[in-house]
Amino acid sequence: MTRYADDLVIQCPTREEAERALALVQAWTAERDLTLHPTKTKIVDAETDGFKFPGYRFVKHRRFPRRKSLAKFREAIRGKTKWTSGRSLHAIIDDVNRTLIGWFAYFQHSDPTVFGALDGWGRMRWRSIQRKRPGRRGRGRGADHRRWPNVCFAAFGLFRLKTAHATVVQSSRR
Repeated sequence: MTRYADDLVIQCPTREEAERALALVQAWTAERDLTLHPTKTKIVDAETDGFKFPGYRFVKHRRFPRRKSLAKFREAIRGKTKWTSGRSLHAIIDDVNRTLIGWFAYFQHSDPTVFGALDGWGRMRWRSIQRKRPGRRGRGRGADHRRWPNVCFAAFGLFRLKTAHATVVQSSRR
């Protein structure tokens, strides 16, 4: 059983055991005048159906942030990386790093493919800011990758999700 606040997941090797566990939980909650959420309470096969648990989407043996969590994260970053903000790149990066570090602290156990994609999306936002400053239009892409390579943002101190994940995975293997 895994519990987080008022949510819980009970994992069982067979459907029969899952049905017995559900019956026990239903009896336990009924004794305490509590009710289980009718649409959230269900038995699923994690191998084929997957399930959602606070912020995560579990599919087979892999964890991903839920689409809603990713949308909320991207909206927060968009709000801090407006192309016309007028703030220095250092100030914007300091502000964004707080969001990145907090988000990573919660979602660090996600599938590794998530982090590279989000880092790339974030760098596109940075390149767009850099394009806008001298009056260019559009998103950061193409020649902008040579003009402002990834190491440029690392030099500014931008927190990288992929690097942080590699560090966590490496330290957990020791």
